[in-house]
Amino acid sequence: MNSNNIEITVKDKLIGLFQLQIIDSKIDEIRRLRGELPLKIQDLEDEIAGIKTRESNFSKEIANLSKQVDDKKAQIKSAQALIKRYNLQQKNVRNNREYDSLTKETEYQNLDIKLSEKRIKEYKSILSQKKLQIEDTHKEIADKVMDLNASKLELDAIVTETKKDEEKLQIESDKLGNVIEERLLTAYARIRNAMRNGLAVVSVDRDACGGCFNKLPPQRQLDIVSNKKIIVCEFCGRILIDKSIMDKEEENEEELDFDI
Repeated sequence: MNSNNIEITVKDKLIGLFQLQIIDSKIDEIRRLRGELPLKIQDLEDEIAGIKTRESNFSKEIANLSKQVDDKKAQIKSAQALIKRYNLQQKNVRNNREYDSLTKETEYQNLDIKLSEKRIKEYKSILSQKKLQIEDTHKEIADKVMDLNASKLELDAIVTETKKDEEKLQIESDKLGNVIEERLLTAYARIRNAMRNGLAVVSVDRDACGGCFNKLPPQRQLDIVSNKKIIVCEFCGRILIDKSIMDKEEENEEELDFDI
């Protein structure tokens, strides 16, 4: 708040608020330039993390399937060894019952070998699919990482390019904030926060509010032109100023060296 004992007119207050609005809108524009990129970067990082989790699951499935293939191969070797032993035993049987028993055991082991071979074929088919899937995830991760790095470079470039402008504008905003009375500054900040486009101060244009475009009563328009009191739009709550103030201040803004 201004500490000098100088009377500040309502018009001066409105001009100060509108100047503050111009500067804050420029700051908003700078932040909008880079506003979507951090969200995009976060989304890409989340996607990459999700794909890597999927890749890890595929790797575990491949390891498990490979183990099952090895187990079945070991089972086949064991069955083949038993068949060989049964064939040798059949040469030394003492009766038909022993021969038939060994024959059944041999048949059982042959069936077990066929079943294991069938399972190995199934596992290898699934393994091929999983390996293709993991190759796809590798490519997907590489594409996402490339996009992520490009987005980070773009964000860094925007931040580098606009940092000085933003800092200079913020200094100007803070200066104006220090000379505008606290009550008005609080109201301005509250209105700005409530508006999607951040516009708290707007002019009257074609007899309507420049923010919500609702028609203003003639008496309200006369009050705004007179600059004798702070007028807010009864529809949207924005602070209203005469268009002549806006036109004059926008002309002055063209001469500022911190335009973006």
